[in-house]
Amino acid sequence: MPDASDSQNRKAELRSVALTLRDALPPTVRQAAAEAIAKRALPVAVTPGTIVSGFSPMKTEINPIPLLRKFAQAGASLALPCIAGRGHPLIMRAWDFGAPLASGQWGIREPVAEAAKVAPDILIVPLAAFDRAGHRIGYGAGYYDMTLAALRAKKTVVAIGIAFAAQETAKVPATERDERLDLVLTEREIIDFRSN
Repeated sequence: MPDASDSQNRKAELRSVALTLRDALPPTVRQAAAEAIAKRALPVAVTPGTIVSGFSPMKTEINPIPLLRKFAQAGASLALPCIAGRGHPLIMRAWDFGAPLASGQWGIREPVAEAAKVAPDILIVPLAAFDRAGHRIGYGAGYYDMTLAALRAKKTVVAIGIAFAAQETAKVPATERDERLDLVLTEREIIDFRSN
């Protein structure tokens, strides 16, 4: 494993490159990519009681809403994350299309405080960059790593990163605290790391 400070510096460089590439994609290309991901067969089974957590996209992130709609049509219950504070895992709250949303940290839309807390079986995870080993670079606060570690300590959880193919990088400098993804979905392919 690389030294923590070297790893953080390298991640910051890779994050900057990946976000520049993502930001350069025209809105029509970004929307087509989100729809292409949702048009494929779901990469995991949905059984009665399956809870799928998505996220509210910010800036030029790929939009998970078409994929969330597909999961809901397959019978999954939905959830969205709420930030509980720096250094804490995300709180996942039940949500469905049409339910009210509040403005959370950084203006990110999240379920209202009255929405029930849930423990998702599948997390759709945002990312800045990813590699073919299932490692991701987020935005630096470690929220999803903490959340996945806490959930995986209690049950089997599938983490699905969604991204534009342009966000792939050769190698993410992963550390011991970084949680691996099980799959990454891009507009071009489904990348499955579960057999690795």
